[in-house]
Formats: sequence, structure tokens, C-alpha cells
Amino acid sequence: MQSRNPIPRVCAVHDLSGFGRSSLTIVSPVISTMGAQVCPLPTALLSTQTSGFEDYYFRDLTDDMEQVLRHWKSLNLNFEAIYTGFLGSVKQISLVKGLIDEFTDPQDRLVLIDPVLGDDGELYGPFDSTMTDGMRDLITKADVITPNFTEAALLLGEPYRDNISVEQIKDWLKRLSDMGPERVIITSVPVTGKDSLSSVYAYNKRGNRYWKVECTYIPASYPGTGDIFASVIVGSLLQRDSLPIAIDRAIQFVLQAIRSTFGYEIEHREGVLVERVLDTLRHTVPISTYEMVD
Repeated sequence: MQSRNPIPRVCAVHDLSGFGRSSLTIVSPVISTMGAQVCPLPTALLSTQTSGFEDYYFRDLTDDMEQVLRHWKSLNLNFEAIYTGFLGSVKQISLVKGLIDEFTDPQDRLVLIDPVLGDDGELYGPFDSTMTDGMRDLITKADVITPNFTEAALLLGEPYRDNISVEQIKDWLKRLSDMGPERVIITSVPVTGKDSLSSVYAYNKRGNRYWKVECTYIPASYPGTGDIFASVIVGSLLQRDSLPIAIDRAIQFVLQAIRSTFGYEIEHREGVLVERVLDTLRHTVPISTYEMVD
């Protein structure tokens, strides 16, 4: 068994954008503030994040990932957590599977996979069904997954819909958990009759429990907030918070970050002013906004 590090190490497998608060530029400060060491494994290098920008530079780093992992293996490194976001190809999925198998202790680890595939009912431009199939394979190794509503539908082969009943979303959560992960969190779930609102639903196989949080509406949308949400989940679970407390902390922090940004006249494509609220992660007391779902 590998020895546990005095400060937990998180291998963060995400893309790196030179400008715009998303992916590794969000993941690293959030998780570091919550007391863990971030070890980045970049999947791609971009001049800017993609939402709202055109003609950005993009470089696939699959070959570089292989070289990094080879060196890490020679150093006998180990990680308490693996946290993945944007993966650019099925080959990168294969590399992450090897990373999980070779660099973690299966008896004492956290593997959170954010299955980045699409949004608003559609796959992202560079992806096709082979990527969806690959992601279905990858989540079999996850302890926690955080798909948005579109990604949950894609993983399950379900049609995208504008509304869904509580019983249907519970069925989705259970079926996703049956694919491997013990804990499933689905974000951006539509609220029937309230077009401006969305909910977060979660399921923990241990105890067979379901939770729901209805999110406060703010008339603004910023890139990177999904990365913030999942990063707080990672940091919170490493601090041994329960699943509903972790979700509550993540939602409250995202809302704080959006509110801190909303009053400024900056372009939405720059992301939220997370620097203004990072320190609250050190002492945030969650507000009990979640509820159990029968």
C-alpha cells in the first residue's frame, strides 16, 4: 500500500488556457486554497478559453501527457485524488485509465470525473459518438461523476428534454451509478414551470440516498463555473465532508463568485472574479439549502 502524503495530492487532468478563468486556471487556485497540492496534467494548450473567443490557438498535448506520465512513473509518484475535465480524444481517456490504475491506491483514493461532452442538448464540436462511448468506459473507474444534464443524457443514451420529473431524474442517477461511480451529481437539471431556475441532483449508492438543491437565479452566465463547482467538490470530499455538504459548499461558492463579478463591466468570456472570493473557501460554513428526495 502506498503511503499517504502529508498534504493530499490531486492530479488535475484538464486543458490549460492562457487567458480566461476556466479549467486549470480555476482548478489550481480553488483546490490549493482548500488544502491540497495540485499536480497538473494538461490535455491541451489554448491561447484563450473557447467560449466567446475566435481564432484561438489550440495544441493537443496527448504525446506530452505520455512523456509526463512516463517520468512520473520513474519517480514512483502517487496521488490521493484524480480529477479529470476536458479530454480531447479516446487516446487521452486510455491514458487517464492507466493513470488511475498505476498512480493511486484503490483502497484509499478519490477519482472524480467530470465527463465533458456537451451542453444545451448537443455534443461539443470536436466530439462524436466514439468519445461518448469512451467516456462511458472511463466512468466505470470513477468514485464521483459530475455531468451536466446534457452529458447525463448522452451517457445514458437518453433524448435531451426541456423538463424531467423527479422520478425520472432519480432513475437517471441510479443508472449512472450502476455504471460504476458510487456518487453521481447531475447539474443544470431543468425545473418544470420555472424556466429561469435549475437544480442539482445527487445520489449516493451507499445508503441509497438522493439529494436536491434548487439554484438561485442570477441573470448572467460565465464560463468556468462548472470547473469551479467540481473543484470545490474535490476539495470538500478530501476534507471528509459528506456529499450533500460538499454540494452545498460548491453551489454557495459559485454563487458568491458570480455575485462578485456581476456588478462589474467586464466581458463574460473572461469568467468570474474568483480571486475576490477564494479566501471564503477557508472558512465557509455551508448553508443547508439541500433537501433529501424520497
